[in-house]
Amino acid sequence: MANIELVTIIIIAVNALFSLKGFNDRLFFEKYKFNIAAIKGGQQIRMLSSGFLHVDITHLFVNMLTLYFFANVVLYNVGTLGFFVIYFGSLVLGNLFSFYFHKDEPHYTAVGASGAVMGILYSAILLNPDMMLGLFFFIPIPAYLFGIGYLLYSIYGMKKRLGNIGHDAHFGGAMGGYFITLILNPSLFTEHLLMVVLLIIPIILLFVLKKTGQI
Repeated sequence: MANIELVTIIIIAVNALFSLKGFNDRLFFEKYKFNIAAIKGGQQIRMLSSGFLHVDITHLFVNMLTLYFFANVVLYNVGTLGFFVIYFGSLVLGNLFSFYFHKDEPHYTAVGASGAVMGILYSAILLNPDMMLGLFFFIPIPAYLFGIGYLLYSIYGMKKRLGNIGHDAHFGGAMGGYFITLILNPSLFTEHLLMVVLLIIPIILLFVLKKTGQI
């Protein structure tokens, strides 16, 4: 495994501390989780703070493990500042996406760093499309196929409202990782043009489905 960078340690530590506080303090958890009614009431801080809360240890562990595996690819290509921009930009865009899709559901709530982590994951795939991932930890699959497949699954999950999962936040976070990475590293349009085109297909599909009222 690659050496873990200080910036990754800091983000994991903040997520862990904030989440542990939420596990043990219900009032704290309720105050900072994503909630449509509260955000509409002026508590926009929840757009950011909810990304550092988690439902339980497993939820926290999965998000932080994914971040650990892909953070270095992004850090080595866009630097520390670029990494922060992608992480927090994806976090906020993921929550904005959730707000857009659930704006008429005042009781809708969510927590988790999944939007930010999906942004880092999608950024890493765009920056290094030759990566191989282990589907279910042991089936090798090209990273770009995983990225496309996961977003197609997210679209299906949004349409069918599958499980207690923020599919829209995942999708919005991936969009953040995609677009911010291209802004920070426009040379990808020439270096990895095919990947740029392939990875935007699910994004276009979602907006077509939304426009035609199918989602």
